[in-house]
Amino acid sequence: DKLAAEFSDELNNLGVRVANLEKHADNVKFTGKLEYTYTSTRAEESNGKTNKKNLDEYVFRLEPTAEVNDHWDVHARLDGTGTMDGDTTDNVKLKRAWAQGNYKNLTVKLGKQELYTNEHGLVFDETFSGAAVTFGNQLKATLMAGRIGDPMNRNVWQKEDKLLSDSRNSIAAGANGNDTANFQGINLQYEGTKFDGGLGYYHLNSDNFKTLTADNNGDGVPDSSYYSNDNDEDSADIWSANLGYRFDAKNRLWGSYANNSKADYQDNAWQVEYDYGNCVPANKGSWSAYAAYRRMGQNASLFGTYDGVLKGAKGVEVGVSYALFKNVGLLAKYFNGDQIDNGKDAEKLFGRVEFFF
Repeated sequence: DKLAAEFSDELNNLGVRVANLEKHADNVKFTGKLEYTYTSTRAEESNGKTNKKNLDEYVFRLEPTAEVNDHWDVHARLDGTGTMDGDTTDNVKLKRAWAQGNYKNLTVKLGKQELYTNEHGLVFDETFSGAAVTFGNQLKATLMAGRIGDPMNRNVWQKEDKLLSDSRNSIAAGANGNDTANFQGINLQYEGTKFDGGLGYYHLNSDNFKTLTADNNGDGVPDSSYYSNDNDEDSADIWSANLGYRFDAKNRLWGSYANNSKADYQDNAWQVEYDYGNCVPANKGSWSAYAAYRRMGQNASLFGTYDGVLKGAKGVEVGVSYALFKNVGLLAKYFNGDQIDNGKDAEKLFGRVEFFF
């Protein structure tokens, strides 16, 4: 005690230095995962023939976070991708990079960032470059503005919709897919103990809406617009709503709807889902399951989530998640339904293994 009293100033200074050292030792943190995904897609043509496509893909994802000061952090996401069946690899690509300011009831994001909208990703599950401001507590508002790549998300079209070659679900080969869109949006979301719900509005401008065409007779030549009747519409105005109810810690029912007032074809999308359980990758043996009905109109669900359902299809989707070991997860989904425009069969199987670190 006498020594502590005599050297109190020195000990206090040492304590401050050690505390600062411990604080800044973790200035940069790395998290990520390795995931392997298998998908098998089936789509029926008007002649009764079934087109099939299987994909074996993997992603190595690294997500660093660096502290700037007490309120601001810098975030990034880097993905390295490849295929298992073709034994291919790709360069690691920077997918996201943004600065984030966290204040009481206020969050500011600047840069290339995630865009997952409040109707459970029905309209957007992508990235955009710009700014997003979120404020509020139980009732939150998010304002977004910036630029977003090809608004018709042609990489998704090319992966799956070549299967749907005899309907309006097909995009004309060689259509311009390089026009970046101006993007503005707002989300209002209430999160209660039992009820949650919200509204959304999104506006985009891009010449790509004019170039979206369909090959209806299957001769390989585009013969009509797939977006608007006059084929001269260069914008999208999308309104959305979502509502959910939590019965208890494991049971929840929710639904969402979106409509594009500028589009004349597949201008609405909606989904209803029942969830059971709570799968947490860190908790070995935890699991969850769901059953849903989805209608994914392509001109309303521009950048929506398509893990299970096909773009431009409607039908039933079921899925289950299971934590096989600590930080090792299994995910399986199955969709069975119809193509929206021609009523032909559409089917998809989705499986994934994830290793988190």
